[in-house]
Amino acid sequence: MTVAAAQPAPASQPELNLPTASADDAASQSLLAVHRVLDNTLPPGKLAIYEAGGGSTSYMPPGLLGRSEITVVDIDADQIARCDYATTKRVGDIQTLRFDPGQFNLVVCFNVIEHLPDVEGALQGFAEALRPGGLLFIGAPNPHSLSGVVTRLAPHWFHVWYYRHILKDQKAGQPGCAPFPTVFHPLVSLPRLQAFITALGFEPLYAKVYESPRYPDMRERVPTLARVLDGAALAMNAVLPGRVDVRHGDYHIVFRKH
Repeated sequence: MTVAAAQPAPASQPELNLPTASADDAASQSLLAVHRVLDNTLPPGKLAIYEAGGGSTSYMPPGLLGRSEITVVDIDADQIARCDYATTKRVGDIQTLRFDPGQFNLVVCFNVIEHLPDVEGALQGFAEALRPGGLLFIGAPNPHSLSGVVTRLAPHWFHVWYYRHILKDQKAGQPGCAPFPTVFHPLVSLPRLQAFITALGFEPLYAKVYESPRYPDMRERVPTLARVLDGAALAMNAVLPGRVDVRHGDYHIVFRKH
């Protein structure tokens, strides 16, 4: 696929963005833990960051963004047009796009790989683009959770309806706006993903499966429906083997390249 020419863009003052309005829920706490790993592991001074699949929001620490050259790539031109924090913006396919080897200190792929039919291609590109000692941060939904199963089985129009009528997002489904069609390649399964990244020459630094931010959001917006889903989840947890909580619908992982 042909990649559009890079578009230099003045980055605005970065802000701290969290998955929900609260810093106390599991999603935000895990993301803040990721921030600490990045702050403690990445070298001082100017950094090069590649955000693979980016739009209007970055979930990286403001201090990190403030000292970095940030390249954002997305296949959706509308998403790229709304990005105001990148140093360089490119319209392109992260599954096939290749940068010079060792170009970046950090690759971020946040809530993107579930939409990709060629996860292997994207991960191989990330590995090539990272310097030795560079970090790979991936956030994604757990396909084996309750929300993951619903996402896989429900048609896309249902997700658009849910965003518009339950989450009250009137822009849902419009160009460049969530929800986006979900593929759930087998590698999105966390154990398979971890094994594949390790085989590419990485070591794990952080991994956390946590309650999807959809649940606290739903408890606030639609408490009756939330109580029904919480009850169903507890019933499922009681019969599933092991200490499984089907509400644990998302994960964060950080790997370091050897």
